[in-house]
Amino acid sequence: MSKKRVLVVEDNMDSYELMRFVLERNGYETFLAVNGLDGVSAAQKQVPDLIIMDLSMPIMDGWTATSLIKKDEHISNIPVIAVTAYAMPGDRMRALNVGCDEYVTKPMDLLDLVETVNLWVNKGKVM
Repeated sequence: MSKKRVLVVEDNMDSYELMRFVLERNGYETFLAVNGLDGVSAAQKQVPDLIIMDLSMPIMDGWTATSLIKKDEHISNIPVIAVTAYAMPGDRMRALNVGCDEYVTKPMDLLDLVETVNLWVNKGKVM
């Protein structure tokens, strides 16, 4: 059985390495895109089982990247988990409105992140 693949779209390498470590320890394969534009391209080429999307990045932010992913019929069904330091009132709803399936704020509990990934990867499988 092949490992589930998670695309992490994150411009902070420390954050990526923490997520990569905990996800790979829990049986996932991860790969990185460092901005939203690269994230959309990687999603189209690699078709991961799930995407973890930072919302604040250079070149193209995660809001825009998620919106583009959800408009692409070939990849629109991939669950997107927003992981962000945005915690202002309305930010969660804004993320959900552009197509994010879940919203996790930084600093995050890495075990909670794994549980959230497990939940959405399994939901994605059913769909």
